[in-house]
Amino acid sequence: MNIEIDCTPEEARRFFGLPDVQPMQAKILAEMERRMVAEMDRLSPDALMKSWMSLAPQGAEQFQDAFTRMFQQGFGGTKSPR
Repeated sequence: MNIEIDCTPEEARRFFGLPDVQPMQAKILAEMERRMVAEMDRLSPDALMKSWMSLAPQGAEQFQDAFTRMFQQGFGGTKSPR
């Protein structure tokens, strides 16, 4: 026996008594789009470079000292040369 039912997804949803989630789905997608557009400006390459450069020391000597301290801490402090 083979039964074929020709109906739309909307008709099948109503037949089985399932809720209509399209309005909720549209609201959620609109909110996601709004948030993504709002964050695009914050994550632009120019904005990222400004935020990263604000964290870096201003002078070249400070930058070198910061790297020196970082490597010394990473290797457990200064070691005597062999």
